[in-house]
Amino acid sequence: MTSVVAAGGISVTIRGPVVDESETVLDRLVSDGVPGSLASRNAKLWGPDAAPLAARRLGWLGLPETSRSLAARLAGPAAEARDAGLDRIVLVGAGGPVLAAEAACRTAGAALTVLDTTDPHEVAAVLDEGLDRTFVVVAGESVEADTLRRVFGRTFAESGLRGAEAARRFLVVAPAGSAMERAAHEAGHHFLQSEPDVDGRYGALGAQALVPAALAGVDVHVLLDEAARLAESLRQPYDNPALALGAALGSSALGGRDKLVIADHGSGLAGLAGWAEQLVAGSTGKDGRGLLPVPLEGVDAPGFELTGDLRRVILGRRPDEPGPAREAGVSVAGPLGAQFLLWEYATAVAARVMGVDPFAEPDVGASEESTAALLRSEEGTAPTVVHRAPELVSGAVEVYAPGDLLRGADTLTDALETLLEAVPDHGYLAVLAYLDRLGEAGAAELRPLLAARCARLRKRAAPVTFGWGPRHLHTTGQYHKGGPQNGVFLQITGAVATDVPVPGRPYTLGELQLAQAFGDLRVLRARSRPAVRVHLRDRKEGLAQLAEALA
Repeated sequence: MTSVVAAGGISVTIRGPVVDESETVLDRLVSDGVPGSLASRNAKLWGPDAAPLAARRLGWLGLPETSRSLAARLAGPAAEARDAGLDRIVLVGAGGPVLAAEAACRTAGAALTVLDTTDPHEVAAVLDEGLDRTFVVVAGESVEADTLRRVFGRTFAESGLRGAEAARRFLVVAPAGSAMERAAHEAGHHFLQSEPDVDGRYGALGAQALVPAALAGVDVHVLLDEAARLAESLRQPYDNPALALGAALGSSALGGRDKLVIADHGSGLAGLAGWAEQLVAGSTGKDGRGLLPVPLEGVDAPGFELTGDLRRVILGRRPDEPGPAREAGVSVAGPLGAQFLLWEYATAVAARVMGVDPFAEPDVGASEESTAALLRSEEGTAPTVVHRAPELVSGAVEVYAPGDLLRGADTLTDALETLLEAVPDHGYLAVLAYLDRLGEAGAAELRPLLAARCARLRKRAAPVTFGWGPRHLHTTGQYHKGGPQNGVFLQITGAVATDVPVPGRPYTLGELQLAQAFGDLRVLRARSRPAVRVHLRDRKEGLAQLAEALA
């Protein structure tokens, strides 16, 4: 059975048993008046407890129109940067807007350097290249945004830039009245106000995402036009692809299929899956419920097989073409701007179906508080964790595990297989790599290796996700701690060869990164999530050892 809903340049194709389930949910959504209520920004859609926050978080519905004013607001800083020959745009920040800007630039072929990390190796490499042509966009108020703004400011000064010449190389995009706005004015940076009623997860068409994309050369009016065409259908009951996708996601969760395998099949929309991952996981993963997105390298990647509780979503140009797309639970096709609005709307609808507040982040602050506590330690970062004896040492790799989680594991392969065996039925393994996303990109290859090993070891597939630290804290971190109690975690940290001091702070980037890793590890373990830390005493050699152990 197949159902196709198309409007506004988007096509959503639903196949198989999920058609009947999603149509039942869709009929209920229509009878409840959800399309009209959501388009009218009814904050009560998610219940009375969620209404006060929702009332301040629904501005994303109007962004296809309101964001058109950004061009005029950005004209001054853009002209100043252009006249100064600053054609290398570096975006620092964290969360949804950063991922949206990255997806927009990758899809359009525009050059944008993204730093949403505290890894000193990755940051140092960006600082060492093209500093004389660099213009920095600071998005939001995260610890990454503030820290990297400070690091770039000191680096500009050390290169010989002083006063206004250095200060005007920054454009801060943040809410009015925020600490980041005050810092921008005090330092003499350009400042552009972001929307007060849009949070980061739903801000793909807002200022924090579109400003850096526009500076990098993306025609953001094309994105807004694409979204606006879809917006015309959002009040409709049945010819509404966003509502259909939301019903499919919500019905899958209600049916116990709470893993959302996402694979690209020729969409040309680079980075969309990663952005959708943070949106769906952060919006739905709370109160012991949630949908866990599992982005894969492609339709041929290990883990694509549809088994048990897994639901597949294909991102493609032609959802009806032969091959794996025809077997998928859901196929989605359409341009990037419309996809941003589609997934935001669908996720908000799915959250209503699941009975969760899509805008609350009840568990995100726990890791931040744990990190802050470690940084306040008189002895530095987490001495009790740093100096604990590892359960296993193999070459450049040290393995740390609580209790008897890895009891009996004598080799690195044994340890990894024991961890895979600890994944419960209907559970998942999350790999969290606090490493250099650019220089150590090969770490991501551990995901398919672990998925393939898991399939051989357990005679069935189990979802394996991969996230860079600390990026994942702002993407899937809410789900990891607030979602279903069925996750197992493999955290990877690495030795720092050359550290980077943070001006105005009593710690370096390496110390901050380690505190973020330990802070999150503490929270995971405190919530009875099985978590193992692997530390690479030599990053290159250690990654090679891990790959060899899984080969």
